[in-house]
Amino acid sequence: MSEHHIRDLFDLAAAVPDGAKLAVPADYSGVAMAATRALIRRGVRHLHLVCVPVSGLQAEMLIGAGAVKVIESSAVTLGEYGPAPRFVEAVRYGKITLKDATCPAIHAALQAAAKGLPFMPLRGILGSDLLAHRPDWRVIENPFEAGDPIVALPAIRPDIALFHAPLADREGNVFIGRRRELMTMAHAARRTFVTVEEISETSLFDDERLAAGVIPALYVSAVVRAKSGAWPLGLWNAYEADDAFLRRYATLAKTDEGFAQVLARWLDEPAMAAE
Repeated sequence: MSEHHIRDLFDLAAAVPDGAKLAVPADYSGVAMAATRALIRRGVRHLHLVCVPVSGLQAEMLIGAGAVKVIESSAVTLGEYGPAPRFVEAVRYGKITLKDATCPAIHAALQAAAKGLPFMPLRGILGSDLLAHRPDWRVIENPFEAGDPIVALPAIRPDIALFHAPLADREGNVFIGRRRELMTMAHAARRTFVTVEEISETSLFDDERLAAGVIPALYVSAVVRAKSGAWPLGLWNAYEADDAFLRRYATLAKTDEGFAQVLARWLDEPAMAAE
C-alpha cells in the first residue's frame, strides 16, 4: 500500500478530493458506508459518482447531503424499500447531472480502463433511446466487417474506487470472494481505498481457499479497518442489512426535513451490524 498516511476513516475522507470521480459498488457487493459517513462529515462536494453498476443508500446519502454533482449509473433504488427519494428529487429538479447507463455498459467501460484502452465496443444498446442522451457513446462501423455498426463506449477511469470487504492482510491484499466487479473497479481506478472488517496478520495468498478471491496489494492504495463498515447495509457472509433503519429512511427521506433528521442521526450513530 502506497498511501501510508491513511490510517483511519478521517484520513481516508481527507484523501478524497472535491470533484473526484468516485466508483462505488452495488448494495450487495460491499458498500463502504462508514467511509461514506466520514466523507459527508468532512463536507465533500462535486463528486462524479460512478455506480458499478447501480447504487442505493450510499448514493442517496451522498446526494441528499449535497456531495454529488454527476452520477453515472444504471439505477439508483432502495430495492424492496421503494424508490430513492433524494435521487429522484435531485434528478427531477436538476440538482445533479444524470448520465444514464446500462449494467453491461458500465462494466465494459471500466474494463476498457483496466486494459488501458480508450474505449470498449458493445453491441447490446444499438437501437436504444440511451444513445440519444449519451453523446459520448458513438456508433461506429466494425472495422472488420462493412455494414456492421457497433457502439464505442469511452473508458471510465475513476480517480478512486471505494468499497468495503470482510478481510485484508498487513500487506494490503484484500479478499473479495466472488465479487469480481470489485476487482474490475480496482484495476480501472487510479487509486483504490478499502475498508474491511478484519486485518489478518498472515498473507491471504498463503491460504488456497482465499487466494483466488484476493485483490493483490498492487491495486490497493489504502486499507482501513472499520468494523461493521457496511452498516446499515449488509455484508455478504457477515451480517444482514438493518431492516428497521432502511424502512425508517425510506419513510423519512421523502421530505427535506425528514432526510435532514435521519442523516443527522446516522452521522452520530455508531455502526451496529446485525448479530
